Formats: sequence, C-alpha cells, structure tokens
Amino acid sequence: MSTTSSRQLAKSWPYKRYKTFESELRAAASEWFKKQGIPTHAKMPYYLKSNGDWPKNIICKEVADYLERKKEQNAGKTPFLLHKYLHHGLSSQAMVFNLIGPLVVRNDIGPLKNALNDIGISWPEGEVELCFEYEDRTVFNEDVGQPTSIDLAVKKEEEKGGIFIEAKLAERGFGGCSIFSRGDCDGANPTRDGFSSCYLHHIGHYYLSKLDELGFIDENFSAGPICPLANYYQIFREVAFALSQGGKFVLLLDERNPAFIKASSDYKKTRGLWPLLMKSVPEKHRDNIKDLSIQRVVEAIKSSGRHDDWIADFKNKYGLDKV
Repeated sequence: MSTTSSRQLAKSWPYKRYKTFESELRAAASEWFKKQGIPTHAKMPYYLKSNGDWPKNIICKEVADYLERKKEQNAGKTPFLLHKYLHHGLSSQAMVFNLIGPLVVRNDIGPLKNALNDIGISWPEGEVELCFEYEDRTVFNEDVGQPTSIDLAVKKEEEKGGIFIEAKLAERGFGGCSIFSRGDCDGANPTRDGFSSCYLHHIGHYYLSKLDELGFIDENFSAGPICPLANYYQIFREVAFALSQGGKFVLLLDERNPAFIKASSDYKKTRGLWPLLMKSVPEKHRDNIKDLSIQRVVEAIKSSGRHDDWIADFKNKYGLDKV
C-alpha cells in the first residue's frame, strides 16, 4: 500500500482538471460583465441578473437585433429556440452567437469556411444558408416534444447534405437520455434485447434504426450490457442526424476543456470523451465527423482583418487573451 497521500498523488496526475478550466472561464466572464457595467447575479458574477437580460450577453448589438428579429419571425411557426440559460456567461449558445453571429449578419462566412477547410471539412458548393438551432422532425419521426436541434447548420435550402455544427464551451459532457435519467428505463442495451425494449423506439422515434442503417450498431456497440445512449444520447443522435442527411458533423469546442479532449503533460497521451466516442464511429464515416476548436476559428477571423471591431472583445470575454 502506498504511503503517499491522495492529495500528494493528485498533484502528479498528468492531465488538466476540469475545475481549473471552469474557474478560468467564470473569472473571464465576471470580469467582462463588470467592465461593461452589466448587473449580474449577487452570488454568481458570471451570470446575468435575469434571463431577459440575454442581449447583454451578446457582444455585437447587430447580432442581438438579428436574433430578436428571428425570434419574432418564427413566432407561432417552427420555434427559434433561445436557450433558458442564454443569459449565463458560460452559455455555449451565447458563445456561438458571439463567434459566428457577426459572420452571418455581415455576410462574411470566409473565416468559418477557411477554418473548416483546415480540418478537412469542405464547404458546400453554391449558395448556402447558415441557420442557428436547425431542426427537422422528419429525420427521426419526432412528432412530439423537443426535436433534435443542431446549434448551426450550413446547408442549401430543401437539399440534403451540408455541415451540422454542435458547440460545447463549459459543458462536462454530452446530454444523456431523459427516459433513463427520469427512472423510466433501466439502461439495458436494447441492441441486445431488441429495439422494442427501448421506450423511444416503441413510441416511433427511430434513433436506433438510423444508427443501425448507418452501421453504428455492431458487435462492439452491442457488447456491453449498458445502453450507450443512456449517457451519450445527444452525440449519437446528432451525428446520426447529420449523416442520415448526407451531411457532415463538426463538434466546435474549446481546446482548453479537458472533458472532451485532454493531452497528458508530456503530450504523449490523449484522452477525453471525444476520442473515446470516436472509436464507436464506423470507419466509413470518420472523414465526415471532425472536431474544430474555437481557438482555430478565432484565428481565422482575426487573420481576415475584417472583424477587428469585436474579435478582441470575444477573446477577452472568454479568457482567450490570457492563454
């Protein structure tokens, strides 16, 4: 038995801890709100006082105005979903609006196109639309409830294909299955017992069928007794959503967040949820599924020289100027 204490051994762990990253983000958001003179929560200075204050979490006013217009245009139609915690300084949705929003409203998608090309994701040919909170109920037959929603879609209207981007900032992982978390499922692997043992499949939401069609459900997927979707429902659903439409899936993440990708202190080992889950992706799909760092997009925007009025503010808000 080791005589070294747990606290001492913790210091030799070769990977960055999540708590350190989260603290850095919170401090940057708190400082940014303070400099802007924006009222925040009494105990959480990285959090705006009210959810109605969300426009103050958006760096460019033209982007906040654009979002307000989109919200009004979609009233009573397909919902333009603004997240409940959009006023949170660490909101990933707010981050996407702050990073990609100015490119959309100024019709300057060049920097995003270049960043995607750099990771091997080619931009669709011809005219495309950039759509925040993209959804299509027909993909999985999601006739009721909140359907699968993608943070940003780059695609041609009424055509298959495109690029589907999911963003993560301070999240600790991917969303799990609510049926399991609510206690209505024991978490048993339905690919072993038959798809009909899954409540969602039973009510006609065919996530498992799509994954099967795409080649995900193989011996490895079915080997364990626990359903892979119990904890990783969101990522499998969104990847299947993109691929089933002939599109490509991109995970936009902060390279400092060790929950998704982390390198050991000597850079010889890489771990994290993303490389772990990529092992479940069939070889034939891997070229169409990539991760893209926020930092790479920021550099592409900065290099363009066309967004100097806000990109430094973005770096400041998310603590990228301190790296």
